[in-house]
Formats: sequence, structure tokens, C-alpha cells
Amino acid sequence: MVTTEITDKIKRLEEKYAAMGQDLSSYLDGLLYADYLTYWDYIQLDVLLNLQHPRTPIPDENIFIIYHQITELYFKLALQAIEQISFAPTLTVAGFQTQLKRINNYFRNLINSFEIMVDGMDKDQFLQFRMALLPASGFQSGQFRKIEICSTNLVNLVYQPQRADLKETELDQVLEKIYWRSGATELSTGKKTLTLRQFELKYMNEFLQLATRYKDNNIQAQYRRLSPEDQQELIPLLKEYDTNINVRWPLMHYKSAVRYLNRKPEDIAATGGTNWQKYLPPRNKRIVFFPELWTEEEMDNWGKEL
Repeated sequence: MVTTEITDKIKRLEEKYAAMGQDLSSYLDGLLYADYLTYWDYIQLDVLLNLQHPRTPIPDENIFIIYHQITELYFKLALQAIEQISFAPTLTVAGFQTQLKRINNYFRNLINSFEIMVDGMDKDQFLQFRMALLPASGFQSGQFRKIEICSTNLVNLVYQPQRADLKETELDQVLEKIYWRSGATELSTGKKTLTLRQFELKYMNEFLQLATRYKDNNIQAQYRRLSPEDQQELIPLLKEYDTNINVRWPLMHYKSAVRYLNRKPEDIAATGGTNWQKYLPPRNKRIVFFPELWTEEEMDNWGKEL
């Protein structure tokens, strides 16, 4: 029986396809022969389960790969949420809050799940398979760098002493001084590691384009456009966002590095050649997305109290 509701939907479908010069009848024929959608096809499960390609036969390498793949998927979700804050046709406080809560939830899950990396692998296995990863490093996560760029004024991603001579409008010069570039230099010579050179070659042009697109639309810029009353409603979420990404997340990496790479009398080097002892602790970097939200004392104690 063809109900009024079905007739109405067919009429709307005819209008939709006619507007594109398409014949609805042909599409209906396709529906007659199309198979029903399955869960495994919808999420591409077989593809997903075949995306792990360990470099060694050591079992725990699979844990390492899968955890990092999950992390990158969370980063993708965070970037999608940032996009909706930065380029919403009409950004409301409620919409801003919704997306910030989502991002904070993503990072909270990542932070809480990092025990999988800290305690979930056999140390001896890790120290064996990690040598097959050279010179790859989590330092090379382009998506995480994109989250940073989209979150704040680009100059806030430069170490404080190096900001004086930078003009905020000259984004290419600011990117030259971005903090993480100094985290992947050879300790003995100060030269760029292969890890950093690979990373710059793949991403720097893309980062400059992204920084240009988000210069006036990053999360900090969007927050500053709001009235003082509306800003007050966002401060707790923005402070959690800042702390999650710039304190808690790097602290978990540092905890993992200590677990696997700390050794007396001399620590084990990171696969990317980074000086992890100095680069990972947030108290050393003191990178803050929203400095206007923190007191001077809080800034002085950045990364020390957690």
C-alpha cells in the first residue's frame, strides 16, 4: 500500500533528481538490485583490520601500531570539531561549547588510555622492535601539529624568548621558529635530524597554508570575538582544552619514555633522535594556547602541578 507519506517522499525525490538532470526511475531500479548494507562493509572492517603491517615478528609491535592508529583517528575527530568552531556560518556559545566538550572528551580518552602504551607492552619486546622503526617517530604526527596550529595565534607556538623579533603577520617566519623544530635536532651538532627533515619535507607547505587559513579563525580568535559574558561561559572548557593538550598529553608521553627509555647510567635515545628528556616535559616547553586565561602564577607553574 502506497501511503501519503511515501507518495510525498517520491515527489521530493523526483524534484531532487530532476534538479540535477537525473532520472529517478533509473535510481529506483538500482535500489531494486542493490544488496543490503552490512556493518562490516559500512565501516570497512576488513580494510581496517589489514592496516597493521609490523616491521618485525615481535607480537607487541601490533599493540604499538594499533594504539597509534587509534590516536590518529581521535586527532581526525578533533580537527573536525575545530573546523566547526572556526568556520560555522553562525557560531553560538552553545555550538562552541558542544565542540570543545567533544575535543576534551577525545583527549581525555587518549590520556586515560595511554596506560596501554605505558604498561601494556613488554619492555624487552619494545626495545627490540623499536629499532626497526628508525627514523620514524610520534614526533611526526602531522595531525597533532595541525591541532596546535588551529587552536591559537601561531606565535604562541614559539618559545617565549624567540617571540620578540617576530611579526605575527609573517607566518612563514613564525613557522621557522615553531617550538617543535628545536626538539628534533642532534644533541652533539645541533643539526636537524633525519626525522625532522622528513617531516618538514612532507608537511611544512601544508602547515603554512593551514596557518594562513586559520590566522583569523583559530579557536583563540573565535573566543576573542565573543562578548565578555559569552567568554565567561567558555573559560572552564578552554582551560581544560589547554591543559589536556599542552600538559596532560605530553606528560603521558614522558611517562612512557621514562618507562622504556630511562636507563642508568645513560638513557636510551628516542627513535626520532629527539631529546625527549628536555622536549617532552611541559614545564620545559611552556606552550600555552590561551595565555590570557591563566594567572602569572599558573603560567610559572605550568606543567609542574600534575
